[in-house]
Formats: sequence, structure tokens, C-alpha cells
Amino acid sequence: MKKISETPVSETSALHFLHRAGQCADELFASNIGDSDLTPRQFQVLKTVSERSNPSQTTLVIHTGIDRSTLADIVRRLVERGLLDRKRTPNDARKYAVNLTDKGRQALESTAPSVLITNERLLNALPAECRESFLASLARIIDAIGPGAEAELPNKTIA
Repeated sequence: MKKISETPVSETSALHFLHRAGQCADELFASNIGDSDLTPRQFQVLKTVSERSNPSQTTLVIHTGIDRSTLADIVRRLVERGLLDRKRTPNDARKYAVNLTDKGRQALESTAPSVLITNERLLNALPAECRESFLASLARIIDAIGPGAEAELPNKTIA
């Protein structure tokens, strides 16, 4: 079987490769996380909540990059599982603030080592001297064309 990394540049698709790499990362995460049933995005929401005091769901959208409707669904599921608690904010009854429950804190603490192992394994697939630039490149893509990106990219095809 031909390795993906041996594919000629003229036959590559950044979109397809990012999707495939994301699938690999999700599968690795699932195999390392064990029976906690957290998804990578659920873990990130729990982690982001743990780093802030009474964050609103809008704050979580900003800090995770997860769109509003998906984030609302993730929060709902985490509330149903008893990992988060959600209450209306005192200043704006339209907004919810969320907090980790004790069960949520335990889930976050018990899965954090698996997440570190997953990240290490992903980055170990690259030569050490490429890891920092790889992460910086992903961050540039997100900053340039992700939610809230201000700059428009030219519609040019790379030859």
C-alpha cells in the first residue's frame, strides 16, 4: 500500500489531508481516552470552563472556536451527564454561565493524561524540528480563515 506521504504534491489536497489527519487524531484520542466517552471537543469545553470563572456559552464559543449551535449541544450533553452545571447569568437572562461539577472536574483530571499522550503521539509523527512550525502553521490557518478572521484571502490556485 502506497503511503500518503509519498503522494506527489500535484495530487494533494490540503482539505483532504486536514480531514484525514483530523480522523487519525480523533481515533487516537478515542483509543487513549478509554471508557470516559468524552470527545475531543467535549474535553476542550471542559478544559476551557475549568480555566475561567462562570464563562458564558458565548465566551466558550470565542475561546474554543466551536460554533454556537454545536457548542450549545455539547454543553447540553455535558449537563445531562452531570459534568457541567448551567445557570442563567444574573446580568443577562438570555445568557447561560457554565461551571464544572465535581464529576466534571474528576472527568477532566482523569482524562488529561490521555490527552497529553495523544498530543505527544501526534507530534511524534513529525521530526522534532518540524513540530513547532507545524503547530504555528495550523494556528495561521485558523487565524486567517477561521471564525472571526478579519483578513480575506485571495482566491488563487496554487500551481
